[in-house]
Amino acid sequence: METTTNRPLGPARIVALALITLAVAALAFIRFAPGAGSVSVPSGAHAGQLTLKPCTYATEHGSYRADCGTLVVPENRNDPQSRLIALPVTRIRARSAHAGTPIFRLQGGPGITNMSFPDASRFTAKHDVVLVGYRGVDGSVELACPEVVSAMRHEGDALSDGSLQARADAFTACAKRLTASGIDLSGYTLPQRVDDLEAARRALGYRQVDLLSESAGTRTAMIYSWRYPKSIERSVMIGANPPGHFLWQARDTDAQIRRLAALCAANTACHGRTPDLAASLAWTSQHLPGHWWFLPIKHGNVRIASFMGLMNSTSAAAPLSSPLTVGAWVSAAQGDPSALWLESLATDLLFPRAQVWGDVAAVSRADAHAAARYFAVSHARRGSIVGDAGTEFVWGGGRLLHAWPANGSEDQYTSVQTSQVPTLVIGGDLDGATPAGGATRELMPHLPNGHQVVLRGLGHTDDFWGYEPQAGTHLIGTFLRSGRVDDTRYTRHSLDFSPGVTQTLLAKIVLGFVVACAALMLVSLTLMLRRVRRRGALGRRTSVFVRSLYALVVGLGGWCLGALIALTSMPSTPLDDELLAGISVGLPVGLAIFASWVRSDWSAITRVVGCSAALAGALVGGWLGFNATAGIGAVLTAIAGAAVGANLTLLALDIAWDGAARDRFAESSAPPALWGAEVHSPAS
Repeated sequence: METTTNRPLGPARIVALALITLAVAALAFIRFAPGAGSVSVPSGAHAGQLTLKPCTYATEHGSYRADCGTLVVPENRNDPQSRLIALPVTRIRARSAHAGTPIFRLQGGPGITNMSFPDASRFTAKHDVVLVGYRGVDGSVELACPEVVSAMRHEGDALSDGSLQARADAFTACAKRLTASGIDLSGYTLPQRVDDLEAARRALGYRQVDLLSESAGTRTAMIYSWRYPKSIERSVMIGANPPGHFLWQARDTDAQIRRLAALCAANTACHGRTPDLAASLAWTSQHLPGHWWFLPIKHGNVRIASFMGLMNSTSAAAPLSSPLTVGAWVSAAQGDPSALWLESLATDLLFPRAQVWGDVAAVSRADAHAAARYFAVSHARRGSIVGDAGTEFVWGGGRLLHAWPANGSEDQYTSVQTSQVPTLVIGGDLDGATPAGGATRELMPHLPNGHQVVLRGLGHTDDFWGYEPQAGTHLIGTFLRSGRVDDTRYTRHSLDFSPGVTQTLLAKIVLGFVVACAALMLVSLTLMLRRVRRRGALGRRTSVFVRSLYALVVGLGGWCLGALIALTSMPSTPLDDELLAGISVGLPVGLAIFASWVRSDWSAITRVVGCSAALAGALVGGWLGFNATAGIGAVLTAIAGAAVGANLTLLALDIAWDGAARDRFAESSAPPALWGAEVHSPAS
């Protein structure tokens, strides 16, 4: 066979190098680009200083004119020598020339940013809407706890003693590290957060503001009204959380299930599945299966996910809504536990990075006294269905009380105080997180100018924002403008107990997708190697396709196979584990790109060196790509990195060999060592 002489750097290789360079640059940008909301203390700044510049803010109805900037505040106002920290501030401007009282928005959580509010456009017709970043979450100091994230990613059952203790140890380690780095943890409290809001109000020149808060953010709104009542004109709380309610009682969750059972009994579809929903759930609670087929189900994970699922009742919170959650338990009682496996998996995948855990610990200490009383006694939870899974998870079975340092503000607001601020309290009668009855009993007696609206058939805050938004906007807007309560535009929500997409269906789709991707990867590699053996090479067009787009398919299939192995035999290994992702992605991508490069008439040493280079490049590239970002998204960057690495190493080999005029066809007269078949001309 006649040897073909190639130029080391022809047009095709130059284009390939350019594309690889762009891919590497993209991965580097993802890895090293500063966060969009990153802020820092300006040089020479002083406490209370606010700097703003024009910007735009994205809402559900498009981009709106806004001002963006930085507020400088003391880290700890109780320490005269405290350093300064910076918080982001965004003011979405009212579209009216005669705007009403500006609205300060307070997100729930804790551990969730206060800078994201796409629903702001519902109120900007007549109000400025102001977002002030939460200290410890949005500002120049973030109470990030990678120790806690790691502990949660590698734990087994999330409510086992071992997992709770590991999480508590991680919180302790995080607090020590943050303190050693110069962060004063005693400054990250709700009263100091309220003082940040007051500093922003003064700096913006507003005489008074309205408050629009939800869930955990309502606690901040309460403290604001207690500390600075003259600064607030009116306050709207959605899903009110009075002091002591960063803990959730098993009895309240069981009461929520009984309300759902009554609705189920009156629903033909639900009653047809089970004559007694509460009894079906109680049976499942006592007989939680340990597996669905070959896939393990972690009981604690299921209880946590189910507690979260009972918070909301509309499709806005799907797939973790109460109809879907109780449907999952009923299916398990009828012999199909697939949805419980999905809930178990979702807890592992979604919870570790869902919140800034240092802020969760710091804010939760506002209820440290209530938690100490709660965990000081033994609770008889055996008769409960879901139990107190939310409380056990957040407080680590009480261990968080000693894992995170106390602060001086814990004694300030341990009970509800009376407020004269006109306040509208909105709740759903199916809210499993902040039951409306709790606000009725504990909060309303202390609001002489307060009004409560209980929306029938609705749950927590996702339901409020998603269900009949025009009615909700009218309710809030009317109250803020006039103090009048008008909920007449609402219609009662009827729960859909037979949705088209259930958790059991989703579980089967997820498993089917993972198995199909893994099988496609194995079949693809087999066919590619077989074609090379039989026809000499894949062909130019096929080779280009495999080395670019199809490498993503093969990499995803490899990760799916790795995920199946981890789920069945390594339950404490997270699916976004660095080693798991690197190997499961790198090996198949390296083999696929090698198969698209190699020719069966090349020498054995050429093929061995090429295969080794492709695998090494894919493994290293996959590892680098994985570290470009975090979470499940890291799997995609790992696939991209593996494809870039394998292509780059093989391209480097091509350039080096052609530059040295090396004969790749030496030994071609001998039987091909790798393929063991006679050579045919490569397909074009």
